Amino acid sequence: MHNMGIVVEDLDAAIAFFTELGLVLEGRMPVEGEWSGRVTGVRDQRVEIAMLRTPDGHSRLELSRFDAPVIVSDHRAAPVNSLGYLRVMFTVEDIDDTLARLSKHGATVVDEVVNYEDIYKLCYIRGPEGILIGIAEELGRKL
Repeated sequence: MHNMGIVVEDLDAAIAFFTELGLVLEGRMPVEGEWSGRVTGVRDQRVEIAMLRTPDGHSRLELSRFDAPVIVSDHRAAPVNSLGYLRVMFTVEDIDDTLARLSKHGATVVDEVVNYEDIYKLCYIRGPEGILIGIAEELGRKL
């Protein structure tokens, strides 16, 4: 996998949230032009993207803010059992510490933190703009 993409309204807030989670900002740039519309199927697009990489360097998250055309739908409040709904799960070293840090960026736990058979402690959280992510702490072994 090269990257996972999330469209946001407030690029700065999303960058702050994901860097607090431990991702590293690689760069930020505008994307526009006839070629980009041919890739996405959205003609005349003007987008600002930020690329973040995971601390291990194996994965990336692309955050996109569309300046044009206007956003046509909003799936941020959709429940996790919605068709086509995407979420990404991150491994963390200390789930309680991570939740405390992310709460300063507006993150809230969807329901509760669960201990899955003493293998993982995990939960889903909603971040800025209702972005849904999962976080998991592997128990019995520190990363």
